[in-house]
Amino acid sequence: MAKDKKINRKPVIENRQAKFNYKLLESFEAGISLLGWEVKSIRASSLELKDSYILMKKGEAYIIGLSILPLKEVTFSVDPLRVRKLLLTKSELSKIFKATQEKGLTCIPTKIFWKDNLIKLKISLGQGKTKFDKRDSIKRKEWEREKLKTKNFNSNL
Repeated sequence: MAKDKKINRKPVIENRQAKFNYKLLESFEAGISLLGWEVKSIRASSLELKDSYILMKKGEAYIIGLSILPLKEVTFSVDPLRVRKLLLTKSELSKIFKATQEKGLTCIPTKIFWKDNLIKLKISLGQGKTKFDKRDSIKRKEWEREKLKTKNFNSNL
């Protein structure tokens, strides 16, 4: 008998575009109001976090654009792009609201992960980068890679 492959029950899905397009400042950990089929789909890593954003409405936070694709087993009609409520404390909600209204920051989701038995969403306040800033960050990353290559090359000699 062949051994069953160990399935990763706790995937971590990151929004890498957020780090590239925004300068991330302060981050918060929020719960998400989900349905049963959505939890199963997240466990199977079938979601898209890239085009989603956080909207503050009537003192509550909602995530818009989070696409959770249903599994084949789901037999009823579902909306993969439905608006989901975020679960945050009042103080966190007020901080986010003030930062988005007064300072002109944007609230974006950066990571979905499991914490014990719950699905959590890491959201960050971000300031949009200009084209110049993006080019600068690419140059910095390439420079760091080059330094590591030369360091490893010199240590092998």
